[in-house]
Amino acid sequence: MKFRRSERLVDMTHYLMNHPRELVSLTWFAERYQSAKSSISEDLVIINDIFKHQGIGVLQTIPGAAGGVKFYPMVKEDQAEAIINKLCSLIADPERLLPGEYLFMTDLLGNPKMMNEVGKLLAAAVADREIDVIMTVSTKGIPIAQAVANQLNVPFVIVRRDPKVTEGPTVTINYVSGSSKRIQTMVLSKRSLKEGARVLIVDDFMKAGGTVNGMINLLEEFNASVAGIAVLVESEHVEERLVDDYISLVKLTDVNMKEKKINVVTGNYFSKKINFL
Repeated sequence: MKFRRSERLVDMTHYLMNHPRELVSLTWFAERYQSAKSSISEDLVIINDIFKHQGIGVLQTIPGAAGGVKFYPMVKEDQAEAIINKLCSLIADPERLLPGEYLFMTDLLGNPKMMNEVGKLLAAAVADREIDVIMTVSTKGIPIAQAVANQLNVPFVIVRRDPKVTEGPTVTINYVSGSSKRIQTMVLSKRSLKEGARVLIVDDFMKAGGTVNGMINLLEEFNASVAGIAVLVESEHVEERLVDDYISLVKLTDVNMKEKKINVVTGNYFSKKINFL
């Protein structure tokens, strides 16, 4: 089927956005649309300009016979500020307060649009890193991990507290919780992670970092490496942080049950050297 240029542009845009970080050859596009490579190249220039102007991402061209084009999701700095400010406002709602100074976050984690925006922010922050898989611990980190994995076009794995028969053979470690100082257990299926994998660790909330540190220790059992650590919310008042190098979107500075106040500020996202559009 011969495509008109307008049809080509729509279909190419859709394909690239649904296959981030995947190398697509110009030959493949030319055969798909029965068009000359020169026309495909012109189309890609148009798409790249729109992507950058709208804060969607950027196309990277790889020259040579085995080359092609890759789409990397990215954001503009003002877009990132707007999303994080919105998150801060939502999290600061006193209606989120639960007994024990816990916060109700299920509605945010279950909001597909919000998670898509969070995933894009975190993916943009690690766009220049080689990442093979996303890792999180069940259960509340799962929506974030899935959102980031979707943006980076990589699989994600879930660390569990207890083994499941459907997981097959597993690797189990004990770790010390950073906040409660209790011994806890982590389990991961042996089939979930390949040896030498580069892993981005993602979680919804980090206090002292004991859970994240446990996942780091678990990776050592697979001879895998940490490609980065990213969390939605971090707690500011911690006696001893077990993790130093991480990315956070929101920082929880204070919870006052008596006055029913939740104080949050922007996390360390903007202090990281992120290549904004």
